[in-house]
Amino acid sequence: MAQDLPTSLLRSFVTAVRFGSISRAAATLGVTQPALSQQLRKLERIIGRPLLYRSPSGVLLTRAGEELLPYAERILSLSAQALTETGRTLTGRCTVGILEDLVVSQLPQALADLARMHPDAILEVLILSTAAMREAYDQNRVQLVLDELQDVPAAPRWTVRRPLIWAVGPGVDVSADPLPVVLFSDPCFFRTSALQALAGADRRWRIAFESNSLAGVLGATRAGLGVAALMSANLEPGMAIPDTEALPTLPDVELGLARHPRTEDDPLIDAVETALRRMI
Repeated sequence: MAQDLPTSLLRSFVTAVRFGSISRAAATLGVTQPALSQQLRKLERIIGRPLLYRSPSGVLLTRAGEELLPYAERILSLSAQALTETGRTLTGRCTVGILEDLVVSQLPQALADLARMHPDAILEVLILSTAAMREAYDQNRVQLVLDELQDVPAAPRWTVRRPLIWAVGPGVDVSADPLPVVLFSDPCFFRTSALQALAGADRRWRIAFESNSLAGVLGATRAGLGVAALMSANLEPGMAIPDTEALPTLPDVELGLARHPRTEDDPLIDAVETALRRMI
């Protein structure tokens, strides 16, 4: 008899991955650390493979965890939408300005699912410079902006913190001196965080590659040019470093969402904001 995947276990798994920490995930879910660990072990028994590397500094995905994560996120998203959106037909247009690192992870699928449930609604996602995003928001050409907190164009309705994770390419020696690093072009919080963490640990480094796009950074890391600081959702299979103490701990990224004040009574904007919050 086939087994089901309980949404409660999937939620525990996704929350642990998002926060990179059992303790922080447990606090968010309102359960004890032992209870959360028990839920994760139960899910691993159902899957039949380990899903997370556990260490004193946090958790990272195993190969099986990397394979399960997008399915878990989509199941949770569809479950939530089925509870809140069934029976409602939404129309209109919503444009979302968003951090590039989120566009290529789980959010496109969440928005695609929402669009299929409401075929008369038009959804648009834009990646713009900070200045261009602020101008578009001021003119109400962008109704929702989800970005790094310091780049959000208005007081955020809500904020979240997500961990930065070291990603490593094939054949890269993380003990190399100097350490080859793949960086986003300046100015960038990810870049500053990586270099400050290395400096704080007295690690010498050299720039092996830099790019102003996530695709460029991922491509260089995939090619084995060095290590990079990425959001956990963007780590590709094999990029996680099993030894979490091999490189210094990176700070969290704080994200915020701003919503244009003219959209307060718009049910489509409500639905998109809800989808964004559930998937971050």
